[in-house]
Amino acid sequence: MHSYTRAESRERGKLFRKGFRQSLADCVDPDIKRRIERIDQAAAERGRQELAALHKVQADARTDLAAAKAVERTAPRADKPAAREARKQAEQRVRLAERAVQRAEQS
Repeated sequence: MHSYTRAESRERGKLFRKGFRQSLADCVDPDIKRRIERIDQAAAERGRQELAALHKVQADARTDLAAAKAVERTAPRADKPAAREARKQAEQRVRLAERAVQRAEQS
């Protein structure tokens, strides 16, 4: 996963176009390749950090869901509706976290 900033995307695009034009003339500057690789490495590292953070959010959401299910099962009859609502909200957070992780892993 890569996570480019806007500035990195613009700079990478400029370098790519410049390298493409140079490749047509058969005289590519190696500095362009190094700069693109440096941008790619920074974006890859940022992407790994973001993916790790998303996995942590997903694990925390699953832990919260397990706790909400336990509370719902052990709640007295009068507290069941509130416990059920808390469980449903925890399930929604898990679904959102799972979707975010899937989108991040696919990109």
